[in-house]
Amino acid sequence: MITLETLLTDIPRIQAKYHPKLEKLKLRTVGDLLRHFPSRYDDLAETIPIISVRGDRSCTIMGTVEKVASKTIPGKRLTITTATFSDDSATIRATWFNQKFLEKNLVVGKQFRVSGRTKVDKSGVFFSAPDIENATSDPRSTGRIVPIYPETAGITSKWLRWQIKLVLDSDIILPDILTGATAQKYDFPTPHDAMRAIHFPDNPDHLENAQRRFAFEDLFLLQVYALTSQAKHTAQSAHTIPFDQQLITQFVANLPFDLTDAQRKASFQILKDLEKPRPMNRLLNGDVGAGKTLVATIAALQVAHDASANKEDQKKQVALLAPTEVLACQHFFTFLRDLEDYDCNIALLTGAYKIYGTCEQLAQTTTKTKLLEKIADGSIDIIIGTHALIQDTVSYKDLALVIVDEQQRFGVGQRSALIDMAHGAKDHTVHVPHFLTMTATPIPRTFALAIFGDLSVSLLDEKPANRKDIKTAIVTPSKQKNIYTFISEELTAGRQGYVILPLVEKSDVGTMAHVKAAKEEQERLQKDVFPDYTVGLLHGKMKSAEKERVMKEFKEHKIDLLVATSVVEVGVDVPNATVMIIENAERFGLSQLHQFRGRIGRSDLQSYCFLFTANHHNARLKALEKHNDGFALAEIDLDLRGPGEFIGRRQSGLPDGAMKNIANIALVTQTREAARHMLITDPGLKNNPDLRGALMHFRTRIHME
Repeated sequence: MITLETLLTDIPRIQAKYHPKLEKLKLRTVGDLLRHFPSRYDDLAETIPIISVRGDRSCTIMGTVEKVASKTIPGKRLTITTATFSDDSATIRATWFNQKFLEKNLVVGKQFRVSGRTKVDKSGVFFSAPDIENATSDPRSTGRIVPIYPETAGITSKWLRWQIKLVLDSDIILPDILTGATAQKYDFPTPHDAMRAIHFPDNPDHLENAQRRFAFEDLFLLQVYALTSQAKHTAQSAHTIPFDQQLITQFVANLPFDLTDAQRKASFQILKDLEKPRPMNRLLNGDVGAGKTLVATIAALQVAHDASANKEDQKKQVALLAPTEVLACQHFFTFLRDLEDYDCNIALLTGAYKIYGTCEQLAQTTTKTKLLEKIADGSIDIIIGTHALIQDTVSYKDLALVIVDEQQRFGVGQRSALIDMAHGAKDHTVHVPHFLTMTATPIPRTFALAIFGDLSVSLLDEKPANRKDIKTAIVTPSKQKNIYTFISEELTAGRQGYVILPLVEKSDVGTMAHVKAAKEEQERLQKDVFPDYTVGLLHGKMKSAEKERVMKEFKEHKIDLLVATSVVEVGVDVPNATVMIIENAERFGLSQLHQFRGRIGRSDLQSYCFLFTANHHNARLKALEKHNDGFALAEIDLDLRGPGEFIGRRQSGLPDGAMKNIANIALVTQTREAARHMLITDPGLKNNPDLRGALMHFRTRIHME
């Protein structure tokens, strides 16, 4: 008997040559195959007389084979098969390339359904490579609403339809994760009827009902997951970190600027969470330049200072994880600077750096072994690094707070390790760390509600009072020389700037052949455009020490203009930089463009961002030109590109139904209500084994805490 867990490699009719091709589509089990939903549908249900067929349209006819023949084109390895079909009204041709086997299938005198696209040549209208099926067979690819699937070389929609139809016609049992009451309330079809309707709909209404059910199921499963994860998290025990108001007040008073109201509110929320005996699980969602790092510093100071003030056996630690070495290094030196009046030992651990120290004791390089020993014995209070912090070789004496910067940039496996740290799974300690996730990608409020469940969210939706809005303009090729002149004036006035490009090196492939590359552009700008200034280069393929050297020189103003790839998207902070050019701006997503722009405008100086493009009608670029508010742009981006931009579609593990409908606040509310009711009436899901099994499978591929 075939089940959802049956491997496709174990099905005899699926030949071995298809196995690697199915793997490319990530289709490994029968369940994967059934959930490989169509990306679109061709409505070929209406059969029309041949005389009504017109060129350049998709249609279906029922015709009898009058004749069929093939001819080979010498020297081209090309065989053209042509058949003529007739009905009571007229005749029509159909042609196929390199499908000579059709000569045997298309028996003269037999009737076939023919569905496909028509074309016109000097001999009239004809079908070009249509699908055909015997008139007496059940329609699968012709004469119906036909599903079109995501494909790969060697795996066609026709092949997928054949395999899926055979599975659905078997005695397979599909799980039902919804209660009968829920299905009845929303008039959902049964799981089997819904699965058949989404792959082989009889009419548009059946298709819509199936899509409604699966969208509801996916969001419902996400909501159950979020609520059970939150319950698990809050049931655990964490260190209570008393709010030292005098300490924090003194730290804030010594800052050379005032906190924004949003920073004060977020800091207070976090500090109060740290006082609680259950682990904090909070998202700090801040626009670029809104000061989320400082809020994290306040939280880290509270924990680390509490550690230094207590006895040795009560010391607690903070781990801050960043997605790149450039950002980890910047955090390290920022923490050293901001905490110079406090007795905190701070370490930097990445693939290339093993550093520790305080501001009184200059940071010193050490060996990885020695640094790991200091982390393990509690000598280090704040540990900053990349994914190196979550390797098995790293052991913490008493980790009380985990801060993750840009969590969506970590892979699924790395996220799992982060969750294990927060849940205490690595060492099974009695207390688990408080967990603070930061993101500089503004997340729409409705989206945050759906995706993060009951996760506490602090918003930094205002910038420091001295910051001016960045003036942004779309610049077509004819006006780019004027911008170079303007930038020269800014550089002459002592300012600095960026030029952002999508590629490191020039490509000769397809559409990328016309895209500028960083290395080539840096050489051109230095030689031909800004010969009187120093033009630097920064990209992801450079070694860590080289990247750090370039950034250090840029911060020290030894470099006037920095040509870079997306490596500068997050975290780089040079207040003197006031101008930016984004080349081939149409190639970037709106959220990414906003992140780039956030590298300037980080002081009281007026800043300017120029979007170089030949496509001045691009909707994303027009939105960026109009709006400086990241949260407004996030809502626009959600409409333009969908939610994958915010959490990383490939890494999130979210099912497509949830991804496509996650901005549907009505559906989110309905599924949240259903999930709450389910967990109240059946907390352990003992009465719904199908839901329990689906939830276990779901947990293996999603990490969204």
